[in-house]
Amino acid sequence: MKILLAYQSGLPNRNDPYINLAPTGLCYLHACLQEAGYDSVLANFSAWPVARIRQELQAFKPDLVGISQWTHNRQCSLELARICRNLLPESTIVMGGGHATFCYEDILIEGSPVDIVVIGEAESTLLELAARLSSGTEWQTISGVAYRRNGAIVVTSPRKSLDDLDSLPLPTRYLDSSVGLDLELQSEFIVTTRGCPSTCYFCSSPDFWGKKVRFRSPSAIVEEIQYIRQRYGLIYFSIRDDTFTADRSRVLEFCSMLQKQEVNILWNCQSRVTAIDEELVIEMKRAGCECIQLGVESGSPRVLQLLGKKIAPAQIEHACATIREIGINLSIYLISDIPGETADDIQQTIDLVRHIRPDHGYVSPLAYYPGTQLYKNALASGDTTTALFANRRNVALYVAATLGDSSVRLLKELTRNQQEDPERFKLQKKRLGYCYTTNVIAGEWYRQRGEYEKAEKELREITTIQPNNPWGWFLLGDLYSERGKIKKGNAFYTKVLNIVPQHGPSKAAQSAP
Repeated sequence: MKILLAYQSGLPNRNDPYINLAPTGLCYLHACLQEAGYDSVLANFSAWPVARIRQELQAFKPDLVGISQWTHNRQCSLELARICRNLLPESTIVMGGGHATFCYEDILIEGSPVDIVVIGEAESTLLELAARLSSGTEWQTISGVAYRRNGAIVVTSPRKSLDDLDSLPLPTRYLDSSVGLDLELQSEFIVTTRGCPSTCYFCSSPDFWGKKVRFRSPSAIVEEIQYIRQRYGLIYFSIRDDTFTADRSRVLEFCSMLQKQEVNILWNCQSRVTAIDEELVIEMKRAGCECIQLGVESGSPRVLQLLGKKIAPAQIEHACATIREIGINLSIYLISDIPGETADDIQQTIDLVRHIRPDHGYVSPLAYYPGTQLYKNALASGDTTTALFANRRNVALYVAATLGDSSVRLLKELTRNQQEDPERFKLQKKRLGYCYTTNVIAGEWYRQRGEYEKAEKELREITTIQPNNPWGWFLLGDLYSERGKIKKGNAFYTKVLNIVPQHGPSKAAQSAP
């Protein structure tokens, strides 16, 4: 049986490789199908013109097409399904993902090109569906799907969530069977949990994954990182869990393993202000964590309550102070254009940003997503209808009828909070001792200001103490190349490649004219 798993992002910035990465969940589905012996191809059609998509579909002729649908790509995913239906009339077309799970009725309208919607976590459901389709047996009784029959929509019993996430195959092992993917960039983003302990009103994670947070083991995470480092030469990773630090002991074990095995990577993660402490942040930094992203959203207690955040500004300030004191880059998320937010609420957020001094951050207007408490409340109050997502073609459906200037004001505040005190690096070293993450952050800080001798001193310390750490050599290569000393820079890149033979940036730098 030939199976195509496809993704196409929303129209804006469709050529941006970061915005248009394939969902990690789709990569897991592909890995499961491949491991089970199916001829599965993973496709990211985001940057492809329609003519090229048609050619790929006609060349592969899949028996089953699975399409990933999220709110931002809900319209183009349906358009992709129509293309598949016209070209592949005998194929079974399945849709799943965060939006499809909650809006299956919008998808399964009369005349829909979609045959089946998978609801929620999809690995077990898709494997069972593929097995029944390939054997020609009845699939309509399997759990976790919705479909149309005799003019009505049928929803089967819920599928039990997978308890052991370590039993899932590593997606990166199977990415070679794909089209349209940047394999190195795709591999940079990993997930280690499913679910979130928080219940923010604007997030659908609790309803999609269930109330219980499930965790991969530290050994499984390190195994994945080691494999990707060897296979694709990656030495930087982004952990995309809702709250990576939800299980404190697990994170400490993970950090200990990275240090003992001298994996020597840099990484970032997302956390919650109530889920970090000093000891944890120190061990994370020693293990290579260079940035922690926090969902701050607002500096107003009243607005935080409106958003269901269950945190207070004092907790935000404490968490941010801990991160800054230990010396990890601080990134924050803020929400703007919240109905009912006053000028005083916005000023409280600005004051908070000035106080916590993040290195960078993101501002997003409050938006509706299916499965969120925010959307449910809006339906109950009559502020919106169930036709919201089907009738409007906007990529994001903002709650405010008209966006104000709060987003611009908050973004302006985020960009003016760059730290200018180099003495902090001395304090961090005194407190933590040698830590290559400190040297990397300090070296880059000096380099960006043109203080090349100080930058080199920081990086040389890494190469002296940890000659098998690629970061010291790599950043020295960049430092020298930036100053026009190409031959010397290439010598440093060679050092990197002796340690990590597949390191893409070092290869690219050496081959540059």
